[in-house]
Amino acid sequence: MNNIRMNKILVEMKVRKLPQLLVSDPATIYYLTGVSVDPGERLLTLVLKENGEHVAVINRLFPIAEKDLGMPIVSVDDTDEGFGMLNLINQLDVNQKIAVDKSWAAHFLLDLMKRVDKPVDNFDLSSNITDDIRSVKSVEEIKLMKDVSKDNDEAVNRLQALIPQKLTELEMTKKLAAIYHDLGNSGFSFDPIVAYGANGADPHHMNDDSIVKAGDSIILDIGGIKNGYCSDMTRTFFYQEVSDKSRDVYETVLEANLRAIAKVKPGVKFSEIDAAARDYITEKGYGEYFTHRTGHFIGIECHEAGDVSAANHTEVKPGMIFSIEPGIYLPGEVGVRIEDLVVATETGCDVLNHYPKELTIIA
Repeated sequence: MNNIRMNKILVEMKVRKLPQLLVSDPATIYYLTGVSVDPGERLLTLVLKENGEHVAVINRLFPIAEKDLGMPIVSVDDTDEGFGMLNLINQLDVNQKIAVDKSWAAHFLLDLMKRVDKPVDNFDLSSNITDDIRSVKSVEEIKLMKDVSKDNDEAVNRLQALIPQKLTELEMTKKLAAIYHDLGNSGFSFDPIVAYGANGADPHHMNDDSIVKAGDSIILDIGGIKNGYCSDMTRTFFYQEVSDKSRDVYETVLEANLRAIAKVKPGVKFSEIDAAARDYITEKGYGEYFTHRTGHFIGIECHEAGDVSAANHTEVKPGMIFSIEPGIYLPGEVGVRIEDLVVATETGCDVLNHYPKELTIIA
């Protein structure tokens, strides 16, 4: 158990008057204990208590030791009534408020609510605590994020060097898997996007058998995992030539990326960072083609709670790590996205990605 992180949660539980908190989110369990497990449909829940008498309720299928979790374990199995819900309830004070995280399956939550037979306001959301604490990275976490991002710079460098071979998008994806393995990454942090030409106009394009053609934009949106932390970066190149319109789109996105990064510092609202990119793209006449938020938080998961959007008026704090990824997507024509990860510092931010962003035409 990471006592520093656990103590932060206990302090917040006291502040928010939540005596007991259920954590089932695998990423948060890993964050608190260093134990990584995907429970699937089975029960795996940490019961955190303000008094420190924590306990874990875990299906026997998972061979997890108490010493690894740093708390006692109550075992359940698939033959237990309600998949062990009664065992979980025995660890709770049902007369006090129970906080449940957003990742808990609805069938578990509804079963719990039915069995304890308490009003809805006897329940609360625990992720408001754990997500807030996870959003501010420690010095150690920042180091891990810088390390995996350095690998990602090298990965995009190796991948773009393959473009002249005119591999299909799917073949490029297979090559990327080998690149990450060679760099010591354990896999993809998300399904990578390799999008040629008009395919790039779909921000979440599914890679296919397309082959790059002269004049195509080439979006490489990729990320790996190393030591439990994720990278994520996007670069856009052009193959053999670039039209005046595509050049204008690219230069607009690049300036939007730079303006948003320049805006990052403690006390600035995430909505203001989004506006720095979005307002410039709108000013250049492409506003309707910037169809997503400017960024997302990242760490143990590629997409963590928190984003850079017009709807998020939370203020930046030192240690927060998030993406800056404006894009312009012209249907049937071209797509351009440029993405960097940044970590907020006391005075501004450090950019974690260092791969060049100038417009590049690949021969």
